Amino acid sequence: MTVQDLGRFGYRDIGVPVSGAMDQIAVKRANLLLNNAPNDAVLEITMTGPTLLFEAATYICLSGADFSPTLNNKPIDNYEVIRVSEGDILSYGRLDNGFRGYLALKGGIQTTPVLGSRSQYFPVTEEKSLKDGDEILFVETTSFDPVLSAVKMENHFGWEALEVFKGPEFSILSDTQLASLFSKSFSISKENNRMAYQLTELIQAHKHSMLTSGTLPGTVQLTPAGRLIILMKDGQTTGGYPRILQLSEDSICVLAQKKFGDSVSFKLKEP
Repeated sequence: MTVQDLGRFGYRDIGVPVSGAMDQIAVKRANLLLNNAPNDAVLEITMTGPTLLFEAATYICLSGADFSPTLNNKPIDNYEVIRVSEGDILSYGRLDNGFRGYLALKGGIQTTPVLGSRSQYFPVTEEKSLKDGDEILFVETTSFDPVLSAVKMENHFGWEALEVFKGPEFSILSDTQLASLFSKSFSISKENNRMAYQLTELIQAHKHSMLTSGTLPGTVQLTPAGRLIILMKDGQTTGGYPRILQLSEDSICVLAQKKFGDSVSFKLKEP
């Protein structure tokens, strides 16, 4: 579980990743319902959720993955503005859908910004993630009149096709490699985290060599063995593998909700 906003920008030239929430569609929706700024910090919760005791009143909104949440043992829904009182307990249960969930609080989480962002990324921030017993600072709010108290949202968790653009080294791909890329599905390997997602199936190997060059979240790299590595929000800022594809921003969000064994495919999009 980490604190994340929309990211840390302007420092890639010194090797600092963008970081930020993996599924920014879900974050922006939750902050919108709370009348927060789009960049207000939230909690990002992956695979397993915490139990949280509130020591002050506020309003919350959950988004992203469905963790069967309860407030004081009563089920609550995603994308609903919920009043929380001092002493209330928010619990997360079984993961039913998706992979990453978000907890937004009225006014955002109030950690100290580092290089213009509250996103946790060690060693830029002191802590890599939150741990048991940590306090999460927020602004106490006892009264709030939302424009919308709840909305029904279409989840993007089930989408398989990832929209991609041609990467800088797209032209090195052979006809065989192109056919493999765009005619079949790939499964998420066990090697998936905030830095990168590796795909299990290989495509044809290559011997293309290149100088280390800049990369972005969503860059799809091709290793000499034919393995596909998709960089994510904490991914390195440079790399030496061919950058054959680039995911759209929405497709990064789709991939962020995938877990080991889930399937994805690539759909080429013209700029």
